[in-house]
Amino acid sequence: MSTTSSEPFTDRPIGLTSPIGLTEPSGIDRAAHHRLDEAWLAAAWSHPTTRVFVVSGGQVLIDEPTDGTDGEEARTELVMTPAFEAPVTETHRYFLGTDEDGVSYFALQKDALPGRMDQSARPAGLREAGLLLSPREASLVTHAVALENWQRLHRFCSRCGERTVIAAAGHIRRCPACGAEHYPRTDPAVIMLVTDEHDRALLGRQVHWPEGRFSTLAGFVEPGESIEQSVRREVFEEAGVTVGPVEYVASQPWPFPSSLMLGFMAKAISSEINVDGEEIHEARWFSREDLAAAFESGEVLPPYGISIAARLIELWYGKPLPKPSH
Repeated sequence: MSTTSSEPFTDRPIGLTSPIGLTEPSGIDRAAHHRLDEAWLAAAWSHPTTRVFVVSGGQVLIDEPTDGTDGEEARTELVMTPAFEAPVTETHRYFLGTDEDGVSYFALQKDALPGRMDQSARPAGLREAGLLLSPREASLVTHAVALENWQRLHRFCSRCGERTVIAAAGHIRRCPACGAEHYPRTDPAVIMLVTDEHDRALLGRQVHWPEGRFSTLAGFVEPGESIEQSVRREVFEEAGVTVGPVEYVASQPWPFPSSLMLGFMAKAISSEINVDGEEIHEARWFSREDLAAAFESGEVLPPYGISIAARLIELWYGKPLPKPSH
């Protein structure tokens, strides 16, 4: 069922000090009821107000003007064009929704981003663009990146192996041989800020992360497992810590490539740490004072601001985290 385009409610849970990246109200109605209406889609595509952008390899073009207008700060924007100026594509055209003014938005999947003559436009991935773009444009890019990745990796029918064809404006792949329909997958993953009896936070560093980069623990939900069970299993597997009460906080789309991050606060009932050495290289308990001193000295680097991990830590920490260095 389609949501209303006005999005009057906020998805920021009470207590969070700043918004969760990629979840702010966008004003976009996905208008799923139009995806199978070819006549409506054709009319929308040809309408002069329709806006189109290209996605390729998880990247889009963003425009970073050097100077603002009328004394305002220049704002980074997603490069979009009218449909009649968009690159030609036969099938990889994805309808993303409409806004409150009736403007329709489409993404085109191409092998490469189009060149731009002006020097202010450049390619950017969602991790970067999500911090720079408006909530509306970040929402559009999130949707497009998720569809593009799924389309590239699921071209053949998992039932019979035949090449599938795109349907529903990019949201279904159909098998012409056996009739199976395949839908974009979303893999649930849990991410949790664990605290102990002394209200210290458990943060870990993954094996491939740079020295000093600590964040919350996370992992995928396994088949036949509840999300609460997944929180307890992942924390124990990665850090050897036993978790008791688990409280849901918020979720975040994370199309890298196809996850939905489910955020939790959890209480530990044991404190001895024993990292697995495969995913987590190091884990430590931090008091607020410990973490503040580690941030100030540079011993610990905060998680990137677009991630729900930063918001979970802030919920416990009590104030915004310092901006991470790149």
